[in-house]
Amino acid sequence: MTIQTPLQRYGTLGPACQEEETLLRLFQAGMTGVRLNLSHVDLDGCGPWLEHLWEAARRAGVDHPQLLVDLRGPELRVDQLAQPVALAEGETVLLGEGGIPVPPIVLPSLHRGQQILLDDGALLLEAEAPAEGGVACRVIRGGTLRPRKSIALPGAGLRPPTLTPSDLRNLSLAVSCGVTGVMLPFVRDEEDLLTLRRVLEEAGGGQIRVFAKLENREGVAMLPRLLPHADEIVIARGDLGNDLPLWELPAVQKEVAALCRQAGKPFMVVTQMLHSMHHSAVPTRAEVSDIFNAVLDGASSIMLTGETAAGDYPVEAMTYLCKTADCALAYQERHRGEGETR
Repeated sequence: MTIQTPLQRYGTLGPACQEEETLLRLFQAGMTGVRLNLSHVDLDGCGPWLEHLWEAARRAGVDHPQLLVDLRGPELRVDQLAQPVALAEGETVLLGEGGIPVPPIVLPSLHRGQQILLDDGALLLEAEAPAEGGVACRVIRGGTLRPRKSIALPGAGLRPPTLTPSDLRNLSLAVSCGVTGVMLPFVRDEEDLLTLRRVLEEAGGGQIRVFAKLENREGVAMLPRLLPHADEIVIARGDLGNDLPLWELPAVQKEVAALCRQAGKPFMVVTQMLHSMHHSAVPTRAEVSDIFNAVLDGASSIMLTGETAAGDYPVEAMTYLCKTADCALAYQERHRGEGETR
């Protein structure tokens, strides 16, 4: 079954694009909506950003801009840090009290040899031995660790609650803030989605769309059971690429896309679509090919994350995203009837 919906092009709202004039240029480049990552902020503190968003959309002639909020959900993250921490390869660091603060549920799973992926896998630690207040870990792949970055423990099988207290507070504000969609990270089964829908209903937000983020093997395996309960599936390649060998990720993306097409379920492709444009005004050839192929595979939405939230070239990145998507749609139209998927 093909999916005939307008292609949504999202940016992520953040310090690099919070000003009205920047948001106006993003909409003029083809952006149709934004994601707000509630792992770093809360809705009640984003009033000025949202005012700039609505006014920029009005000036750009975008009548119904989409506002997606990305919850904390059952995702694990580093807690607040006084300042960024430099982790050097080979050194030993402490996770826990007196060291790098992590959720309490993490520490009991840190047996010797357990890998710990931080910041979407940019940093890699390996647990060595219990230490006072936590667990000593060796840095395998170093770098700079900043607050609220993601934690993944491959194979640990942790099951945190579906929604955090901050998620519940933010969901209570969703309707009044104009939220049109809620993204739930690390969806494990249909119960996660049913829990979210129940909370939205109780908050008067039953009309808000639910986006199920696939970020581990468990979620991918459960996809057939998730499809009836999600409005859109999100192939979130950052943490998904941490939970399986990275070279297997393209095949999983293709398989999820095929299942969604067969079920007539819209799906989004996200993470590192134009990662080089954090600091480069021009993307790589591989990145534009990735966007092109995501559209040809039938994606109903594509999204930039850090490229617009914190990158040096947010408008240029959105321009490349949208122009590449337009070329893919034009190619698809020219070859319609020859086996394309959209």
